[in-house]
Amino acid sequence: MNKETQIIIGLKNGDERTIHSLYKAYKPEFLAFASKYNLTADDLLDVYQDAMVALCENAKKGNLENLNSTVKTYFFSIGKYMIFARLKKKKQLFAMEDLETFPFEWEDEYEEMDEEIVILKNLFKNLGEQCQQILRLFYYEEKNLDEITVLMNYENKNVAKTQKYRCIKYLKQLFKDRNNG
Repeated sequence: MNKETQIIIGLKNGDERTIHSLYKAYKPEFLAFASKYNLTADDLLDVYQDAMVALCENAKKGNLENLNSTVKTYFFSIGKYMIFARLKKKKQLFAMEDLETFPFEWEDEYEEMDEEIVILKNLFKNLGEQCQQILRLFYYEEKNLDEITVLMNYENKNVAKTQKYRCIKYLKQLFKDRNNG
């Protein structure tokens, strides 16, 4: 039995040693990763603890049994989406590494918007209807690729993933062209 399987079994069974070990192991790296977002230290610690609880609950439900990543990657993904949800709730904007991790806002109420956000909103309108829909579903409605595959009647999840990638790539290119032209 490999280490990942042992971790998943430990989490599923509520093994305190496994949970404590992961809690200690992931904390410094997660807090360093999360510190680039505009949240207080207390908020980041709350997110970390909430993500750990969610990880344990998902393990107990059996959601980790067919995991396509490491437990650590899965945990960081949970934490990242919790950070986005908290930022969205607080209506804060944050520094983004790239457009893949940017939580798009689609409402028309933009009061104190950064110039780049306004530009992105306008460039988004230049995307085709299909690209607009897939990006809305993924970033705003927080649908996963399986749900998007069904909603948009794609052949499979890989088609949805490829289409989302192409749309983001095109949006990035539009943004880049706007800066160069």
